[in-house]
Amino acid sequence: MSKAAIRHISIHLPVQTLTNQRLAQEYQDWDEAKILEKTGIAVRHIAGPDECSSDLGVAAAEKLFASGVCARDDVDFLFLCTQSPDYFLPTTACLMQDRLGLKTGCGALDFNQGCSGFVYGLSLAKGMVETADCRNVLLITAETYSKFVNPRDRSARTIFGDGAAATLVSAVESDRDLIGPFAFGTDGKGAGHLIVPAGGFRCPRSSETAIETQDRGGNWRSKQDLFMNGPEILNFTIRVAPVMLNQLLEKACLEIEDIDYFVFHQANRFMLDHLRNKLKIPAEKFCVCLENCGNTVSSTIPIALESAMQDSHIRTGSRVLLLGFGVGLSWAGAIIEIV
Repeated sequence: MSKAAIRHISIHLPVQTLTNQRLAQEYQDWDEAKILEKTGIAVRHIAGPDECSSDLGVAAAEKLFASGVCARDDVDFLFLCTQSPDYFLPTTACLMQDRLGLKTGCGALDFNQGCSGFVYGLSLAKGMVETADCRNVLLITAETYSKFVNPRDRSARTIFGDGAAATLVSAVESDRDLIGPFAFGTDGKGAGHLIVPAGGFRCPRSSETAIETQDRGGNWRSKQDLFMNGPEILNFTIRVAPVMLNQLLEKACLEIEDIDYFVFHQANRFMLDHLRNKLKIPAEKFCVCLENCGNTVSSTIPIALESAMQDSHIRTGSRVLLLGFGVGLSWAGAIIEIV
């Protein structure tokens, strides 16, 4: 029986970096150790002025093809998850199909979903494969959140980095599911807690939206910049993540001890430590992988998965529980088996 499975993950991070040393030079009341302690991040990779999400995604996909795991002509569908597309239109995935030299018989689709986007993408890819519409789906997550962040907003600038991941989801012979079950959730009432208010048709850019103001924490931003209400995002995550984890275990008829490894959205170290302690997950079974890349939004989970495979924390046959949560507000989880 054909089942969808993750066959390979390749990642790409921009060359330019933003270190804690540089941030400490700019924010005189913070030092390198304090930034690392608060965020768990030492280095963020930052896209260049002319470097877009598609450039990062294409680079990640080229690494995947260079590995020999899949030929370009074998890709039947391309999904791109991004909240920083090249254009309002056309679809960035269509541009990437051409740049990657994929066949014209290949489908291509963007979807705008942030921190939970990789899990959403796995669900879409699984559906395409297991309805026999596709044999190979290329799921690319790519983001350049740094372009949304005001340089004087240290609440966001210390957190976010840019990056991309290319994940190959293919049909394999198996008598059991290798991706899934899934759990999803949405609470649009919280959309304002993580938002770029101006720039779309609801609130077009203007001279007024470009005016910068200072908040009580000393951070400067305009309506054209990313706004993040960190405490509310933390409260939301602490509320929904345990419920979603239990939903997944119940759907899979498993106990938490049956999971070999846990990979959550790599938001920041404080949030991850809080969740791990709350859920009583052993440290050796819990992934923390953001020190050298920061919060790369939809790419944090595949980057962490690829790192865990390289470090042999997970191997063939490992059962891994994934949780994504954040902008939307949106959350999604899945249990996968490594092949």
